[in-house]
Amino acid sequence: MNIIIVGCGKVGSNLTELLINEDHNITVIDTREKKVAHLTENFDVMGYVGNGASIDTLTEANIQETDILIAVTGSDETNLLMCLMAKKAARCHTIARVRNPMYNREIDFIKAQMGISMIINPELAAANEIFQLLRFPSAYKIDAFSSGKVQLFKILIQNGQVLDGLEVKDLSSVCNCDVLVCTVERGDNVTIPGGNFRLKEGDLITVIASQDNMIAFFRKLNLSVRQARNTLIIGGGTIGYYLAKRLLDAHIKVRIIENDPDRCEQLAEDLPEASIINGDGSDKQLLIEEGLSRAESFVTLTNVDEENILLSMFAQRHSKAKTVTKINRLAFDEIVESLNIGSVVYPKYITADYILQYVRALQNSVGNRIARLYHIMNNRVEAIEFSISESSPVTDVPLMNLNLKDNQLICCINRNGKIIIPRGQDTIRIGDSVIIVTLEKGLQDVRDILKG
Repeated sequence: MNIIIVGCGKVGSNLTELLINEDHNITVIDTREKKVAHLTENFDVMGYVGNGASIDTLTEANIQETDILIAVTGSDETNLLMCLMAKKAARCHTIARVRNPMYNREIDFIKAQMGISMIINPELAAANEIFQLLRFPSAYKIDAFSSGKVQLFKILIQNGQVLDGLEVKDLSSVCNCDVLVCTVERGDNVTIPGGNFRLKEGDLITVIASQDNMIAFFRKLNLSVRQARNTLIIGGGTIGYYLAKRLLDAHIKVRIIENDPDRCEQLAEDLPEASIINGDGSDKQLLIEEGLSRAESFVTLTNVDEENILLSMFAQRHSKAKTVTKINRLAFDEIVESLNIGSVVYPKYITADYILQYVRALQNSVGNRIARLYHIMNNRVEAIEFSISESSPVTDVPLMNLNLKDNQLICCINRNGKIIIPRGQDTIRIGDSVIIVTLEKGLQDVRDILKG
């Protein structure tokens, strides 16, 4: 497809790389010449220096032949205006990044009135991901499928756990719950394990289960299933606001440390049930005074990655809190993941995953639709939920008889709300939602998992 990306910041650059790898024709637009030059020199893309809200610039970038325009500049209003102009000029699909909480309550109205295909709010999406982690603090990462009925969660196998030395095929019987190990990260290698794969201490594994089975699994491993009762948040920006609001609605106590006094006044007005502290979140004495040692969860949301990392490491040493660290820059994600800082959230990855999901679904609009897509295991594995709407070579055939490509796993079937962790004799039917975990990038249809 022909795609225009306006805005060559972190999200725009990451999207460019992802979409180029899926053989789309990409054109990038930005007012900053260096940003455009960086992408055109490193990727096979067309680049234009100019204002994406100008019809002249869009025309020069061939908007008339464009299938999708993605607006991810730093201005919500500019993004919305570009989508409106593109819709009028080319009737193409349009995606806008909109971050201001002021617009959040009006998203449906804006989409309907302006004809925008998709609006993504990265701060709200990041806050929702963090909220899920604080509901189940024992997990490093949680991705939800089937409207929350299915959870894909990441945990570390620790010394003495029942999982240490266990073969994957014995997991459900030993733990007495219906779960499935989807991937194993051991050192630098990521594997989709077979039944005879033996787990061991130090493995990072992703497991899929219904929410009830996830709770039973955690209890079997003597991991906490109780949500955090209080949270200390460092940084009162947009993510901090969205997160605090969700936590307060769930009756979780919230304390926010924010350096900007004007922002503190705004937060105190918008979040009257939260405790807002004006101070330097990197002040160790302040953290101790504000109850770090008693905190059950600790979330670092400043705009400086290094500060977030150091604060989480400090919290790991001086408390038993569940720590969540926000990272903006993507270049050193593998190094970050190796540090002892608890769960890590990348708003840029979350945004890119949502947009990539839409693009792939659009490519296959007449087939089996992509309902959800996540990148897991440091972006090396994809977990995709397909809605099965038509008969195909994968339907009504026992899974044991499907000629699957290597490194593909059918890990869950949602059949009218019933969650099935499938075995060899199970089949996929029209109307099901099916979750696939794969090491192959770019699957657009469930049939892509088959050889030939």
